[in-house]
Amino acid sequence: MKQKRTHYEIYWEILTFCKTPKSFTSIINRCNLNSKIGQTHIEFLKKRHFLAEVENEGMTLLKSTEQASQYTALFNKTYRELFDDSPEFRL
Repeated sequence: MKQKRTHYEIYWEILTFCKTPKSFTSIINRCNLNSKIGQTHIEFLKKRHFLAEVENEGMTLLKSTEQASQYTALFNKTYRELFDDSPEFRL
């Protein structure tokens, strides 16, 4: 049985997926979140300037910031040291 993901793993998945601008719906679907939990995580990341809103053809999309790349690199390094493997993202 697979363990539940931690908040840190979910943040990593969202930020990794949003390297290119993504819609809220695509984030929720791809990261396997419900909308309430997804909104909470996205708001958390936006408040810390890890996600930014960008306009594209009248749509508001979310994109990882430069600060996010620092977090994802650090998370990846720490994860590898703890588990001798890289984190997985179900893309």
